[in-house]
Amino acid sequence: MLDGKKIVVVMPAYNAALTLRKTYDEVMSHGIVDLVILVDDSSRDETVSIARSLPSTLVHVHEKNCGYGGNQKSCYRLALKEGADIVIMVHPDYQYTPKLIPAMASIIAQGLYPCVLASRILGGYALKNGMPWWKYIANRGLTLIENLMIGAKLSEYHTGYRAYSREALEQLDFERYSDDFMFDNQFLAQAVWNRLTIAEITCPTKYFPEASSINFVRSVQYGFGCLGTALRFRLARMGFGSDPLFPRKPAPSEGV
Repeated sequence: MLDGKKIVVVMPAYNAALTLRKTYDEVMSHGIVDLVILVDDSSRDETVSIARSLPSTLVHVHEKNCGYGGNQKSCYRLALKEGADIVIMVHPDYQYTPKLIPAMASIIAQGLYPCVLASRILGGYALKNGMPWWKYIANRGLTLIENLMIGAKLSEYHTGYRAYSREALEQLDFERYSDDFMFDNQFLAQAVWNRLTIAEITCPTKYFPEASSINFVRSVQYGFGCLGTALRFRLARMGFGSDPLFPRKPAPSEGV
């Protein structure tokens, strides 16, 4: 709890047994997280049994793999059902440090922004922290194009460490998003469409064998998907056709 706001951390998990407990311990070390919700996407290791041994943790298991986006949909549904005021997504692979949870939660609790991204690019240490050079180049290139097409000024669209207010999750139609990795990108594009303000803070990250990552082929597919989302946004903004992600009249918002 922070400033009277219930804080729920959601963890979309897949084969995270080696790093889950370490991530959880750091998440709970701040004393402000009321509940952890772990959604397991049909892992083949001991992720579920470890998660069920952790206090203040709700574990939900998908009988079949539903994809990264499908996992997040379950995370957010459950968080809203549990009465969360602030929802923070932390990957249980310990690539992103949970030490930023108080800062991210405070930004939302104070009513400053409804969405907060932990950016690997801000601060200029992504490559020094081990991000592969081809991922860095792709990230910067995609972000430049997306900013131009969507009209935002984000440092990156591709971080997996995010915090949302309850109101943002209720306003955005995340059930329509992709069940794959495009979910995060579509979330931000629709947030901009609905004129939700987005904050960013710099975030150190780690790259090691246990950290989850998509391969080169999937990365290329993801990149084209991001460009497709940006194009859909631009066409909708110009008034061409009807797009369920970007309806003609943007919804009322908390800010521009």
